[in-house]
Amino acid sequence: MHKVPGKIYPHACNNKGFATMVSKRKLSKPDGSGESCKTDLPKTKKSRISDTEKASVCGAVENEGVFEELLRMSGIVLKDGEGQNEIAVDQMAFQKKLCLALEKHPTYPGVVKEFISGLETHIKDRNRFKNCLLPCTPIRTEGSRTLVHSYCESLIKLLLGIKILQPAVITLLLEKIPEFFFDTVGTFGTNFPRLIVNQFKWLDRLLDSQDLVKKLMQMVSVSPVPIQNDIITSLPEILEDSQQSEVARELSCLLKQGRRLTVPVLDALSRLDLDADLLAEVRQSAMAIVPSVKLEDLPVVVKFILHNVKAADAVEVISDLRKSLDLSSCVLPLQILSSQKKLKSQVQASSSMSQVTTSQNCVKLLFDVIKLAVRFQKDVAEAWIKAIENSMSVSDHKVLDLIVLLLIHSTNTKNRKQTEKVLRNKIQLGYIPEQLMQNAFQNHSVVIKDFFPSILALAQAFLHSAHPAIGSFGSCMYKQAFAAFDSYCQQEVVAALVTHVCNGSETELDISLDVLTDLVKLHTSLLMRYATFVKRILDSTQKLNPCQIRKLFYILSTLAFSQRQEGSYIQDDMHMVIRKWLSSTVPNHKQMGIIGAVAMIGSVALKRNEGGGDSLERPELNREHDGQLSTLLDLVGFCCEQTPEVLALYYDELAGLIEKQKGNLDLQLLEEFGKSLVEDFPSDFVVDLSPTVEGSFMFPVKSLYNLDEDESQGAIAINLLPLLSQSERGKVADGMSNQSKRAVSPMCLSPCFRLLRLYTEEQNGGSLEEIDALLGCPLYLTDLEVEGKLGSLSTQEREFLCSLLFYALNWFREVVNAFCKQQDAEMKGKVLTRLQNITELQAVLGKCLAATPGYVPPPATFDSEALEAVPSVNAVGPVRKKNGRKKKTDGSKAGSADRSQADDSSEGNQPDTELSELEKAAVEREAGNPLAQLQSYRPYFRELDLEVFTVLHCGLLTKSVLDTEMHTEAREVVQLGPAELCFLLDDLCWKLEHVLTPRSTKRVPFLKERGYKDIGFSHLCQRSPKEVALCAVKLLKPLCNHMENMHNYFQAVIGVEVEPEVNIQEHQLMCYCYQQLLSTFRSLFAWNGFSQHENSDLLRSALQVLADRLKPGETEFLLLEELISESFHYLLNFQQSVPSFYCAFILTQLLIAIAEKPMAGWKKEKMASLAKQFLCQSWVKPGGEREKGSQFNSALHTLLCVYLEHTDNILKAIEEISSVGVAELMNSAKDGCSSTYPTLNRQTFPIFFRVMMAQLESSVKSIPAGKPSDSSEVQLEKLLRWNIAVRNFHILVNLVKVFDSRPVLSICLKYGRLFVEAFLKLAMPLLDYSFKKHRDDVQSLLKTLQLSTRQLHHMCGHSKICQDIGLTNHVPLLKKSLEQFVYRVKAMLAFNHCQEAFWVGILKNRDLQGEEILSQVSEERGSAEESGSAEENTEEAEESSGAEGSEDDGAGPAPAEP
Repeated sequence: MHKVPGKIYPHACNNKGFATMVSKRKLSKPDGSGESCKTDLPKTKKSRISDTEKASVCGAVENEGVFEELLRMSGIVLKDGEGQNEIAVDQMAFQKKLCLALEKHPTYPGVVKEFISGLETHIKDRNRFKNCLLPCTPIRTEGSRTLVHSYCESLIKLLLGIKILQPAVITLLLEKIPEFFFDTVGTFGTNFPRLIVNQFKWLDRLLDSQDLVKKLMQMVSVSPVPIQNDIITSLPEILEDSQQSEVARELSCLLKQGRRLTVPVLDALSRLDLDADLLAEVRQSAMAIVPSVKLEDLPVVVKFILHNVKAADAVEVISDLRKSLDLSSCVLPLQILSSQKKLKSQVQASSSMSQVTTSQNCVKLLFDVIKLAVRFQKDVAEAWIKAIENSMSVSDHKVLDLIVLLLIHSTNTKNRKQTEKVLRNKIQLGYIPEQLMQNAFQNHSVVIKDFFPSILALAQAFLHSAHPAIGSFGSCMYKQAFAAFDSYCQQEVVAALVTHVCNGSETELDISLDVLTDLVKLHTSLLMRYATFVKRILDSTQKLNPCQIRKLFYILSTLAFSQRQEGSYIQDDMHMVIRKWLSSTVPNHKQMGIIGAVAMIGSVALKRNEGGGDSLERPELNREHDGQLSTLLDLVGFCCEQTPEVLALYYDELAGLIEKQKGNLDLQLLEEFGKSLVEDFPSDFVVDLSPTVEGSFMFPVKSLYNLDEDESQGAIAINLLPLLSQSERGKVADGMSNQSKRAVSPMCLSPCFRLLRLYTEEQNGGSLEEIDALLGCPLYLTDLEVEGKLGSLSTQEREFLCSLLFYALNWFREVVNAFCKQQDAEMKGKVLTRLQNITELQAVLGKCLAATPGYVPPPATFDSEALEAVPSVNAVGPVRKKNGRKKKTDGSKAGSADRSQADDSSEGNQPDTELSELEKAAVEREAGNPLAQLQSYRPYFRELDLEVFTVLHCGLLTKSVLDTEMHTEAREVVQLGPAELCFLLDDLCWKLEHVLTPRSTKRVPFLKERGYKDIGFSHLCQRSPKEVALCAVKLLKPLCNHMENMHNYFQAVIGVEVEPEVNIQEHQLMCYCYQQLLSTFRSLFAWNGFSQHENSDLLRSALQVLADRLKPGETEFLLLEELISESFHYLLNFQQSVPSFYCAFILTQLLIAIAEKPMAGWKKEKMASLAKQFLCQSWVKPGGEREKGSQFNSALHTLLCVYLEHTDNILKAIEEISSVGVAELMNSAKDGCSSTYPTLNRQTFPIFFRVMMAQLESSVKSIPAGKPSDSSEVQLEKLLRWNIAVRNFHILVNLVKVFDSRPVLSICLKYGRLFVEAFLKLAMPLLDYSFKKHRDDVQSLLKTLQLSTRQLHHMCGHSKICQDIGLTNHVPLLKKSLEQFVYRVKAMLAFNHCQEAFWVGILKNRDLQGEEILSQVSEERGSAEESGSAEENTEEAEESSGAEGSEDDGAGPAPAEP
């Protein structure tokens, strides 16, 4: 017996909820309730039995009852099994017929209950239920003319469309859902809950939609997750418009409750029409779950957020989304994969692989979502760019930012320029480091590959950039693209690089060759496929310099000899080109031929060394290579022997090859040229030591610098002066008699010895015992007591003497390079003595050079291009500026001179970059440096190896020690003198600056000078920055020792500085050593490589050395933050002993580099305090003269910026300097200074003024703009800050009346405009909303600013009188801003209904002192008088009439000005 549904369920649903409804339904099934049931059902059964034969079609339902009969009569035939129910009439016709049949049925309304009961019975069978839920099949019965539509709804949906059946059918369907709670739906199974819910969609009319939605939401609360998903996603198609907001709130609550329903809820919400407040609330809920949502759900969440973003709040929403989105969680499966590779289980490996695929697919979907939003929503693209642009620190930038910028670049043509500009700026500022890009390519290559055309275009554009950091980033893009993408992309990358090399500028050429070098090292076999492209560079070698040729031939040699047969065609081309170059009479071609030949030799030798003995082809290949090598060596030898420069280059190239490939070269190959080398060096350059030397020479020969005087037997000497004389005579005689014999020149002495030393080391496992006599042997020179004699010598003799000294110095440098690693105490002593000899000789050379203007030294490096061009640079009188490292410095010096003359054009907020500061001040910093006059000759000295600096482990020996101890005793101790220490530190500092200084701060003055950038650093550039940093970290202990010695020395000197016996020369020398020590520390700790994860251990070990000085033995287990803190405190201790302002400047920069970023509060306070201490200190040289000059000025600019940026109240600090310091300066004598700030005098005032104006302008930008929602307290606080800022501005602007120099005026005009613009943008909205509440404060603020703007107007008039283009350039923009200010104040008063408080008068043009400019029409004079009696609550504004007199600024009518 079955219960009639119509009687019980409306009551149950309305009163007890869905749970009660279901339980009642279950309980009522076993027993009957109600007479009608008992009487009706037997009739139904009877009817079914009697109509068994009425089934018209095979498979139709048998046992027809009221339900079946009425359906059949209305046009639907029910089917059993797999067949679908059939409909023979139109759907609307069926519904009308059925409705009519029910209403006219004799038992109506009882027949409805019976019909529903029949339906319930019918759908107990799952197949039948399925048929009822699936669409009916249209059929045409015989004789029927009714056209049935091809698609028909399901039977249930048709019944739901009948008014009298709808409530009961809905209830029945909802009761059926719990039956399927625990069903598992297979791949081809039927999802009954989904089919049931689908029946409620798009109904023409719902009698009680509120009730249905209520029941559905109740169902959601008790259903399993899959059914919840189906119900929620269907809600938008079920709801009526009036219900959307209410349901949306319920769904948003579901979103907050758990993560399981995120996708369906957001899917549903995105299809509902929500009001703005609710949308913002829901979006906030969605944003809150972004960090913790499942990866597969992330695309849906992001899609919802982006889809519903409005233009007004787009930037804010995107900024929040950026912060919440973290792609690092997507990388985790990749790490799992790498760990699974080691597992043997295939199941685990495949499972891990599927995780990776899923992860990558989800990330791909995420970026597809972003791509769609960017493409079709203009606001999203611009907001995303703006959000990235607004991020102002390295930590704020993520991989996501880079990928999104690439995505926008590739998707939106209109935004390409903007995207590229943002990316350039971020790279230039160091906010998007290369590490970020590497992470993007390594972890998200699937996504990035779609943007390959954009990557290629950006990389090409970046390589054109003159900024090194941008060029480096472009090169990294090429490398990553080659490694991550397929063969098509790789081919495009190689083709682009070859194009850069063949057609690009010098900068592009260098970077492209570096990229190809890296690719050939890391991906030799891959690059081999594209060797034909690379080989094309051989057709464009005319523009390559020797260094670039070396790189090119390394690349080609590696490709040519890495594969056996594949590389043979490259070998042939290389042989052909090298032979052509070697046979040429052009020196540059010969240079290139030697470099190329040695590169080939190196590759062949390495190939032989790597070959296995099991190869059958090997002996034949070896014979072929031996033939090639011997031919090549013979050809090179023949071409070199007549020209000393070329021979020296050959020696250097071979030496470089041995050093670079230490231990990897074939010893047989070494023997081939080694034998002749061992014989040639002694016969060419070494002679037996004898008291007299035969022959006539320009100077008498004298044996000097003998360290082995006790070994008289078998003593040898370097035959330098005779060789030089012979060489000079050979030049005169044009070398005609020496055609068949190899040229012997002192030019080859150092290169040949370097090669001999490296060859001996390689052959003897590092031992130099065979050649150790060369360390102590003397040189044949002449008497070097040149004081007073130089004037009597001829120019030729002076030049000969200079050349002799250069050769001797370069010999000693190579000797020190060779023997510095020897552990024997006697050898160490000799090395130190040789260093002392170098410093002595340099002093002599300095005197000789001063007396020999226009002298060109002999070359010491032979791989630099266009050496013949050097004399033209050098031959201009006494200015001894050469190419190379110092040429860069000279350019900087000129630049600084220009800046000092035209100070107005270089007012920048930030100090110049670190390296340019050093370069700019290089000449002046050499005041206390004995090597000063030799700095510009750096390219003419042989390079010191990094190993030489192990000598720094020796102690320091000062003059005071010598004075208190016996002279001989002191000299027996193996210790460095100040001059030797100065020499070593100077070289170390230059090296670290060259390699470790961030490329973003290295400026390239002119592209043509790129070729010289590595002169003097060719050996150093063979090492990576990490290797150089490692060497520097190993030297930290001795460097700390030396710095502490300096600290103690100057602490002692401070106490006795008034006494005359202080040795000024030693003081200067020690001061320079201190400066170089600090510079060395700064170069090391400012290295940007420390920010990379792989170098964190190196940073830790460096900091440990410093921290260990304060806490010996306690630093091993300290955290990195604690090590940074201890190191900071250690270095802070040196503040008391810094001897010069430049040292103070470097110490400050060093502390900033060491301090953790972002800088902790206490460190920020310490930095501000330290900078202020240095600014408030009087800096006087040992002679009593005050420090000054461009070096002092640039350091002052930086320190003042550091003080104002790190102080806790910048406005208070500016006010203190401007009202206290400047007031003291105005009251002091002409050459006096401020007593509070001794660094502030009349010469440095423009620097103080520029920094204060710039910092004031930038600080007001940090005051938030006023909002209507601001409380009265917030408004008052902002008004107070603006009040102080405007007061400071007024003080600074009025200082121009006293300090009216051109630079000060220019600074004031520029930053005055910027301040007014910031006020208009940020302060005026605040005044709009706070005028009524804080009327007096606003009035006071505007009146103070009015005084300042009037003074600015006077400056504009003054600039016109002066007719100074540099000043008048600022005038039009400034006047425009002043006019905008007037009308903006008027608008503010109108907004607050105070228009009557505003009046306009005519402002006279006046000069700085307020005197009227007498070029105006007289009629204006009477009306131009300024009214000082305006009402207190009025705002004055005076405006030019635009008459003749107001056009004196050349820019039309003078703007209004308050």
